[in-house]
Amino acid sequence: MTDSKTLYIVGTPLGNLEDMTFRAIRILKEVDIIAAEDTRHTGKLLQHFQIETPQISYYEHNANRRTPELIQKLEKGDAIALVTDAGMPAISDPGYELVKACAAAQINVIPIPGATAAMTALAASGIESDRFIFEGFLPTKNKERKARLQQIQRETRSLIFYEAPHRVLQTLTDFVDIFGQNRPIVLARELTKMHEQFWRGTIGEAISYYQENTPKGEFTLIVAGGDAATQMALTEDQLKLELQKLIAEGMSRSQASRHLAQVTAIPRRELYQLALAIEE
Repeated sequence: MTDSKTLYIVGTPLGNLEDMTFRAIRILKEVDIIAAEDTRHTGKLLQHFQIETPQISYYEHNANRRTPELIQKLEKGDAIALVTDAGMPAISDPGYELVKACAAAQINVIPIPGATAAMTALAASGIESDRFIFEGFLPTKNKERKARLQQIQRETRSLIFYEAPHRVLQTLTDFVDIFGQNRPIVLARELTKMHEQFWRGTIGEAISYYQENTPKGEFTLIVAGGDAATQMALTEDQLKLELQKLIAEGMSRSQASRHLAQVTAIPRRELYQLALAIEE
């Protein structure tokens, strides 16, 4: 039986309904209310598993209004399950505000584990998984997006991103500017669904592939961390000297920066700024 005055954070399948856990089904049947990101979407899941618990909407744009209402219901003794359209609530999905409010009100919160796209993709990526950081969705505005990437340009841990299909190519282009085109990357698409795909290669190769193959479905991007030894091996003066040599061989500043970025894994933009400081 579920506990009263308790919020259950219930993980649901990413796509394949066979990934639904027995515990999740039981909890959804026993709680008083299900707070769902999209009641129509969750309604199909509930119908499949013959769950008749009433729903209430809880999504990004009504979270501020809905959170106090749900807290009040919990304090009166209701047991509430929070679900999103796929995966674990509060992980790049609605839920954080409600969990935080429950903690502040000393309301019990119990997680019912389920799949997350980030961990599912990382486990199958073949990219180092012992140490990683999760960035979720990057900002949609170009300036903010570049600023976020620049903050992690020297990160040596594996990087995990979520991306919508219509922004995949732009994101890959930004990756080249910040990480260089030779950094390994895995693009996981439509995880656990019929058209699941893992594409593996370098960032530069990924751009070529997706220029010819229109990105479709939801993407999880796993980018290998930078090589700390390579990045720290050359001082600024040494980098300028290497750039000078390349320019003396006939390369433009832009070409020299691009070439050195491929060799050192240092962002091309950073090297180009150094190249501009070199006197004719």
